[in-house]
Amino acid sequence: MFRNILLAALLGLSGFTLALSTNVAAAAEQAQTRTVTLDVENMTCNMCPITMRKALEKVPGVIEAEAKYEGDGVGWAKVTFDPDKTDVEALT
Repeated sequence: MFRNILLAALLGLSGFTLALSTNVAAAAEQAQTRTVTLDVENMTCNMCPITMRKALEKVPGVIEAEAKYEGDGVGWAKVTFDPDKTDVEALT
């Protein structure tokens, strides 16, 4: 009986350790990224953000890209990237 309780406790602790190490790894990966929001002028339609997002996603080092057309030629793009692989200048 004691052996079963001990085994259950050890399995529980190993699961907790695995979950903790996964969270630490995710936090470390997130710390190595940078997110910027770029103002975009001269957008003319609702297709512009789609085209912009696809182009940004092709830049090496870009992890995630989002863009939106606000109207009247104004829009924005939010880009998360690895600063070791690219920079803001390469995104503009």
